[in-house]
Amino acid sequence: MASVCFYFQIHQPYRLRRYSVFDTRPDYFDDAANGAIIARVAERCYLPANRVILDLVRKYEGRFRVAYSLSGTVIEQLQRWIPEVIESFQQLAATGAVEFLSETHHHSLAFLYSQEEFLEQVAQHRARIESLFGLRPQVFRNTELIYNNDVARVAQQLGFSAVLCEGADHTLGVRTPTYLYHPPGQPQMKLLLKDYRRSDDIAFRFSNRDWHDWPLMADKFALWLHNVNGSGDVVNLFMDYETFGEHQRAETGIFEFLRWLPHELFRYPGDDFLTPSEVAARYPSHGEYDVPFMISWADSERDLSAWLGNAMQSNALHEVYRVEAQVRAAGDEALLADWRRLQTSDHFYYMCTKSFADGAVHQYFNPYDSPYDSYINYMNVLDNLRTRLPQPAARPARKGGKARAR
Repeated sequence: MASVCFYFQIHQPYRLRRYSVFDTRPDYFDDAANGAIIARVAERCYLPANRVILDLVRKYEGRFRVAYSLSGTVIEQLQRWIPEVIESFQQLAATGAVEFLSETHHHSLAFLYSQEEFLEQVAQHRARIESLFGLRPQVFRNTELIYNNDVARVAQQLGFSAVLCEGADHTLGVRTPTYLYHPPGQPQMKLLLKDYRRSDDIAFRFSNRDWHDWPLMADKFALWLHNVNGSGDVVNLFMDYETFGEHQRAETGIFEFLRWLPHELFRYPGDDFLTPSEVAARYPSHGEYDVPFMISWADSERDLSAWLGNAMQSNALHEVYRVEAQVRAAGDEALLADWRRLQTSDHFYYMCTKSFADGAVHQYFNPYDSPYDSYINYMNVLDNLRTRLPQPAARPARKGGKARAR
């Protein structure tokens, strides 16, 4: 028996408008661009992909099962501009064959900088998912699968049964991501590791005619998945939902691939699809996955360099979290909302100066001509946000005139 666990990430940030040093208006976000992008991606990906998933769930009477994580920022934009997408996810939720995961509401790097902010965003996101879909998330995935042992410890304290993370070669060693593992000292917490090779076959290589396995047909891929039998329990296929119709356009055949995959997999007796919580409940841990340093699912290094690889990124992140206490003290909901939108990881991703293998990935959905333009624009916005913070009271002047020189 081999199980397949499909997990799809759905996220769009609030992109900033062009903001000069002379600008004084506290409306930082480019509504026109954000509305246009969310509408385009909904038309190409969210709506048609949801229709395919719903058809497959119904056709196979719930045997085809998937999981999603929708960031709070994409939910807000969908509710504002394309509410029918939310309605289509609610239809999926009602089938009982779809699981929704928990993450930071603003798709932020708060775990690295502020435990208080991290906990508040997780609680905010969990409540929002429960209210929209009637399902309380039981599995956690941190932003961009950023993970170390501490993430698992906090996730357990918050009541989650499992955490998704990257199956990084430099951490796994000779082991395989097709088994479940547990963090050091937490045998009851299950870790589901992304199988990045098989995931990337769909997410990145599907339409690459220079790839030696092109074209990737559903029967071929189902055989690869089935061949895990004897060397694993589950294949965790984790990817951006925009893979379907946006990154891999409809004309590549990506939707037909998705439509036929369950049919081809079910030809093998015992093979099935499970959601992450079902995987965690069915399969035992095959040992400890000790991750003392931070890993992620980004780029070839699988580390934090996509967001913290240069001085601009480090400075911007330090500065946005440095004002946290003042933002909270202000008691201004609009200010708090703006500050949280500025935490979204994409802002720092746009500042990345990497090139070569990972350069093209960083340009997708990137509104800037260069990382330096991104940094300058972001810091101009942050400087204006600082002007809205409560100013410390002036110290009263001392009586008796000027102080005497000593």
